[in-house]
Amino acid sequence: MNQKMHKAVLFLDRDGIIVVEDQIDSYEKIEYIPGVFGALGRIRREGAFYFAMVSNQDGVGTPSFPQESFDKPQERILQTLQGEGIVFDDIHVDFSLPEDNCPGRKPKIGMLGKYLDGEYDIANSVVIGDRITDVRLAYNLGCKAIWFANPERENELDEELRATCIFISDNWQSVASFLLEDPKHAPRMATVSRNTKETEISLTVNLDGSGLGTIETHIPFFNHMLDQVLRHSGLDITLHAHGDLVIDEHHSVEDVGLALGQAVRQALGDKRGISRYGFELLTMDDVLAEVALDFSGRPSFLWDVQFRREYVGTFPTEMVEHFFKSFSDASQCNLAMKVSQGNVHHQVEALFKAFSRALRHAVHKYPFSDALPSTKGLL
Repeated sequence: MNQKMHKAVLFLDRDGIIVVEDQIDSYEKIEYIPGVFGALGRIRREGAFYFAMVSNQDGVGTPSFPQESFDKPQERILQTLQGEGIVFDDIHVDFSLPEDNCPGRKPKIGMLGKYLDGEYDIANSVVIGDRITDVRLAYNLGCKAIWFANPERENELDEELRATCIFISDNWQSVASFLLEDPKHAPRMATVSRNTKETEISLTVNLDGSGLGTIETHIPFFNHMLDQVLRHSGLDITLHAHGDLVIDEHHSVEDVGLALGQAVRQALGDKRGISRYGFELLTMDDVLAEVALDFSGRPSFLWDVQFRREYVGTFPTEMVEHFFKSFSDASQCNLAMKVSQGNVHHQVEALFKAFSRALRHAVHKYPFSDALPSTKGLL
């Protein structure tokens, strides 16, 4: 029997889901979407799908986009994917321009006729793409679609396409876990909204990120320190905080610490497979910072720090301790912090960097372990 008989197809766009959207006519323009190698590698290893690349490449073969300028980067992309265990069974590329009205140009299905002859399980096949036209392609094929986009854009889909689009996410791990129905490998994410009479905070954390996100607290120095968390922890963090700064920074700093701690605790779930412990010894110019962290489920905070100034710029140094104490309380972790004497700006920044790197170690999840890192049977 033909091995392709009744096999579901994974129709994959190229630009926007595998590589960043661009006219990729040189090696220098190749930039891969974060998480694509691990996610597609997992899906490919499962062997449940026939992999087909389906891409519109406007005007290849014209003077502004010579065929050779497409072929070489395309070959490099495919070689790189193959090196990660991701092999395409078929590749379909349409080179026409929109005004050509070509029957093979997505969302039309002219170049995909072979998938409709009964040899493939088209009803359980899936198109993954970053444009609504990719969802339309799935509709035209009679299969399902995953829209690789921010879920907040759901209302952009018209009623006709809503039944076709089975999932919306711009996170490859989420997409892979959805397709494979594998909660063990689902991204560890949490969203926290904290609204009081003093602050309004919206915070999303992905423990399995790559250091992407945006930070806005309307406190410049605090933003700068939280940017260190973003960069050195590897977490994806999107934070917007609006507080009563006409009074002082206290409520904003405290509530951001509480929200971040709560989000991390929620994202950790039952903590199975995590490292649990994290520690970092970090030097920054004239200071040495030491941080140790344990997600034990019991908050405890040790602070061995002396600042010789009350402010860094306009930011009160006493708020540094308060932020980390709030995080420890809300995340239910043991957190011990120490820094040597030196430049106060360097002291504070070294503490944030060391904390971030310790956090990165502690939340690390071993992909092949489901063990709980505790003899008590509960964390």
